Amino acid sequence: MLRHLYIKNFTLIEELNIDFYSGFSVITGETGAGKSIILGAIGLLMGNRADIKQIKTGQDRCVMEAHFDLSRYHLQDFFTENDIDFDAEDCIIRREISSNGKSRAFINDTPVSLTQMKELGSQLIDIHSQHQNLLLNKEDFQLNVCDILANSQSTWEDYNTSYQEWTEARKRFQSLKEAIQHSQKNEEFTRFQYKELEEAALIEGEQEELEQRSEMMSHSEEIKSALYDADNVLSNNPGIVEQLKTSIYKLQGIGKIFSTADELAERMESSYIELKDLQQEISHQVDNIEYDPDEMERISSRLDLLNTLQHKHHVETVRELIDIREQLAAQLSHIENSDEELQELEKDIKRLEEICRQKAQKLTSLRKKAAKQVEKEMQARLVPMGIPSVRFQVELKQKELAHDGADKVSFLFSANSSSPMQPVSQVASGGEIARVMLSLKAMISSAVKLPTIIFDEIDTGVSGKVAEKMAQIMQEMGNNDRQVISITHLPQIAALGTIHYKVTKEETRQGTTSRMAILSAEGRVKEIAQMLSGSNITKAAIDHAKELLNIETTHL
Repeated sequence: MLRHLYIKNFTLIEELNIDFYSGFSVITGETGAGKSIILGAIGLLMGNRADIKQIKTGQDRCVMEAHFDLSRYHLQDFFTENDIDFDAEDCIIRREISSNGKSRAFINDTPVSLTQMKELGSQLIDIHSQHQNLLLNKEDFQLNVCDILANSQSTWEDYNTSYQEWTEARKRFQSLKEAIQHSQKNEEFTRFQYKELEEAALIEGEQEELEQRSEMMSHSEEIKSALYDADNVLSNNPGIVEQLKTSIYKLQGIGKIFSTADELAERMESSYIELKDLQQEISHQVDNIEYDPDEMERISSRLDLLNTLQHKHHVETVRELIDIREQLAAQLSHIENSDEELQELEKDIKRLEEICRQKAQKLTSLRKKAAKQVEKEMQARLVPMGIPSVRFQVELKQKELAHDGADKVSFLFSANSSSPMQPVSQVASGGEIARVMLSLKAMISSAVKLPTIIFDEIDTGVSGKVAEKMAQIMQEMGNNDRQVISITHLPQIAALGTIHYKVTKEETRQGTTSRMAILSAEGRVKEIAQMLSGSNITKAAIDHAKELLNIETTHL
């Protein structure tokens, strides 16, 4: 829960250092004193978007810092997953906004993103302002109320996993169906392309070999002349090979009288063998080099075909043409087997849909049970709050399977026995909606175990005994291991707070400044008396204020 709040240079607040406590606390102050500014600062600590206009005039930055006690709440996983130091008794959230537009966020001195700050903030504080009453228009909020009270998170997650699998299967089916339809439209052309490549009898590496052969035949006379000259040098009489052979014999003949001659003869023998082999190879090549017009025509024709196919398919190698041929073959096979593939996918979709419906039914059962609980508790809470003939019903209707199940939830309401029940957002007055939302929040807070709840003028449209009853509900929430803070204009609510804060605004030489302080017992009497009678505090107002505070003492 929130233990301490520090604000510096934020809007009208020059500097604020204030402690908060468990239980039910109230904040009062005249309209425009700065209560909404304090909420705005807390909102920034929950990850809301910042605006440099929020920096106090004349300053270059503003700072908000809050200290939380998390020892009663299981939040360590968040810190572990985000690699942030965890201190259960003193979690520090800090936000800084500079006039250059930069905003920095920290959790326990670790820089974090606004997404991370918002994720943690949503688990620490729930700020209920008047605009939140609009949630009663939203089906997902009403459904969420039932799910929270049904404690159906694990059931919903199990269902949602199956729903996602079913959704993905349907997407695959549609994608395959569209691909098949597209392929079928182009089947004739695809078959033509495949047949053309298949008949080409493509061989990887063939093009390079043909180009080399063509180049050689184009220069056959030049090649043959060079080879013929080399052959003459080696083999004509007396050629190099024959001269080497004669020299070897002569060296071998003097070996007995000149020992070095044998070594020279061996070395010359090696050269002789190599040159003899080279002479034979060149002679063979001379015989093979012939210009064949028919062969040249065949090579040219084949190369033309390969180049035409490459240009047609926008590729540069035979290997790429082979790949295209295989792709076309796969497409044709896909077309031929498409009916079987679609049928298999349809079977899978039906199987997954049945699983979803079974799991959705489990969700529905839990929600129906929770709906009865909501109806019973809402009746019990709203009657004492000045709606004695209230009727409240949670209507569950079946809908098509969706990510949240197969249930459509609507809160139906009637303030009297004679009027038909209709959606609460359409028929309830502002004061009735405030009471409905407070009752729902009270139920939700028991299930969710949210550390801190702030009600921003939830008492709009109510007064007297109804306000007192609303205060008692908030007090009850605060006594149930909660920190509940109510910003209020009603003395009946202010009197029941364990701690009473007052926000004031004053003019200084530096401009308008908002301040916030905890009221003493005497200060509370004066503040509540002023709320009762206005700026002209009468003795009757003082006595009435003391009477209201005695009610507080009785309840505590």
